[in-house]
Amino acid sequence: MRFIGSHTAILLAKKYPHYKVVVYDKLDYCSCLANLGEIARLKNFKFVKGDICSPDLVSYVMTEEKIDTVMHFAAQTHVDNSFGNSFNFTQSNIMGTHVMLEAAKCHKGIRRFIHVSTDEVYGEGETFETEAMKEEHVLEPTNPYAATKAGAEFLVKSYHRSFKLPCVITRGNNVYGPHQFPKLIPKFTNQLMRGRPVTLHGDGSNTRNFLFVEDVARAFEVILHKASPGMILNIGGDNEISNLEVAKRLIGILGLKDKEEELITFVPDRKFNDLRYTINSGKLHELGWKEEMDWEEGLQTTVEWYKKYTGRFGNIEDALVAHPRIGVAPGAGVTNTDDITG
Repeated sequence: MRFIGSHTAILLAKKYPHYKVVVYDKLDYCSCLANLGEIARLKNFKFVKGDICSPDLVSYVMTEEKIDTVMHFAAQTHVDNSFGNSFNFTQSNIMGTHVMLEAAKCHKGIRRFIHVSTDEVYGEGETFETEAMKEEHVLEPTNPYAATKAGAEFLVKSYHRSFKLPCVITRGNNVYGPHQFPKLIPKFTNQLMRGRPVTLHGDGSNTRNFLFVEDVARAFEVILHKASPGMILNIGGDNEISNLEVAKRLIGILGLKDKEEELITFVPDRKFNDLRYTINSGKLHELGWKEEMDWEEGLQTTVEWYKKYTGRFGNIEDALVAHPRIGVAPGAGVTNTDDITG
C-alpha cells in the first residue's frame, strides 16, 4: 500500500469502526503491504490486490464490496521517473483515473468520488513574491507527471458535469513522513544512514512546502465528511524550506553535523525543476482543518521511523541514485509484498 493512502485508511478504519474500508492497490515498486499491518486484523478492513487500469476488476470490486465512496490516491508520482518514461504516467494517472470514474458512474450508490491531485498542476511559483495560488488559478504544469495529473483532473470535472458524479478534487503540497518510498526526505535519510552524501539537484535552492502525512490524512477525513460535490480544495502547510536546508537538518538530526560539508553534493538538475509551489488553503481551513505537526518534530519522527523500518521496502538501492528511474522499464524496481501482518 502506498504512502498517503495507507495513513488515511488507518485513520478511518480505526476511528470509524462502523465504516468498511477497502484498499485496492496493485503493489508496484513504491507500495508496501506492511504499511497496513496495524489494521490488517480489523473486521472493518479489507485489502484487494488489483490494477486501477483493469475495468472489469474495478467494477467487480465496487459491486461486490458495495462501495459508496471512492478516495482515489493511486498514481505514478515520482517526477524523476516521468522524465525517463512518461508513458507509464499517462497510463496510470489518466487511463487509471478514467477507469475509476467510469466504474463509479456505472455503479449505483456512489456518494463521493475524491480525486487526489497535486499542487504541481498549477506550475511554478516563479518568484518568492508570487502570491499563493487559489483553486481558481489556471493550470500550467511543467513536467510530464504534473501534466498527467492535470489531464486526470479534467476527466474528473467532466464526469461531475456530464454525469453528476459527486466529485471532489484535492491539490496537496509535498507530503513527508512514515511509509513513504524514498523520495526527497526518505532518500536523503537513507543515503546518510548508509554513510553516503546526499545528492542535491542543481544548487539546492528550490523550495517545497512540506506537510506531515498524518496532517494530510486528517485533511482527507475532513474532506470526506464536509466537502461538497464540485469542490476543489488545496491542502497546504506553512513549512516552505529549500532542499538544501532539508539536507542540512537531516544531517543534524542524524548527529553528523561535523561532517556536513562532505555529506552534501550537488548533481545536475532535472530537465526542468520548478522553483517553488505556493498554494492558499483557506477553503480547507473554513471546513475545520489545520496543520498540527511541527516541522522539527515531524522530521524527527520520520527519521526515527526509517531507522526502524527502512527494510520493509526491500532493496532500495535504485532509489538512492541521483536521478532514479525506478519502475520505468520491464523488470525494473522492486516489489514489496511482505505479509500485511508482519
